[in-house]
Amino acid sequence: MSAATDAAPVAAPANPISQSIRDSLVVAKRNLIRMSRIPEMVIFGLIQPIMFVVLFSYVFGGSMNIGGSTNPDRYREFLMAGIFAQTVTFATAGAGAGIADDMHKGLIDRFRSLPMARGAVLTGRTLADLVQTALTLLVLAVVALLVGWRTHTNIGEVLAAFGLLLLLGYAFTWIGALIGLSVRTPEAATSGGLIWLFPVTFISNAFVDSSRMTPWLQHVADWNPFSATVQACRELFGNPGVTPSDAWPMQHPVWASLIYSVLIVLIFRTLAVRKYRSATA
Repeated sequence: MSAATDAAPVAAPANPISQSIRDSLVVAKRNLIRMSRIPEMVIFGLIQPIMFVVLFSYVFGGSMNIGGSTNPDRYREFLMAGIFAQTVTFATAGAGAGIADDMHKGLIDRFRSLPMARGAVLTGRTLADLVQTALTLLVLAVVALLVGWRTHTNIGEVLAAFGLLLLLGYAFTWIGALIGLSVRTPEAATSGGLIWLFPVTFISNAFVDSSRMTPWLQHVADWNPFSATVQACRELFGNPGVTPSDAWPMQHPVWASLIYSVLIVLIFRTLAVRKYRSATA
């Protein structure tokens, strides 16, 4: 018998794409199990957006002019798209703190020593954060309905709006991942994840009509990726929106929201994976 016949068959190399997906799902499952064992993480994540809904609705509702009306119910419908968007973007801080904590404890180095796809650790973490964000949005939507928020379109458009919100939240968690890999402690990641979010969310059309801002600030707000998603959700929910603007993202908010979110994912995932390789080397 020839040597070629005696030789043991060589296993075909695993498909890198399928391996990356499988490894990412394993890491995501690990993070979801961890979250379920620390329920206060989910509870505290729910309290803040619920407080924003109640405070903005009842404290500021009667003093806000939306489309020439100061009706609190009208402002409540105007507000909710902004609160939803703010909630998904604030998950960035949690994503960054979680990755920084894993780095601090040496878990990332342990993952690196395993035969797994390089980007799976970060992808798995962001997927787990996406699941948590979806649960938070579900609870928040119930609270919004209780305080008087209503949609005026069909179920398909409503689901599309929540899809855009989750895509924006997923995109921003990659920014959080990069921050978490770039700092030394979870505390620094939390601070670094929040300090830039406040201007992004407040210099927008989320809580006030951007047409009432000074011209240069209105221009910034109209081209803000956060504003595009908020405006897209208002259109899809059938809620009152801001005064019409000539800015392209405000004229085509659904497309602008998709383009912005996809670009953020592509740019910051690339940077985060590159940082992961150098930070753990």
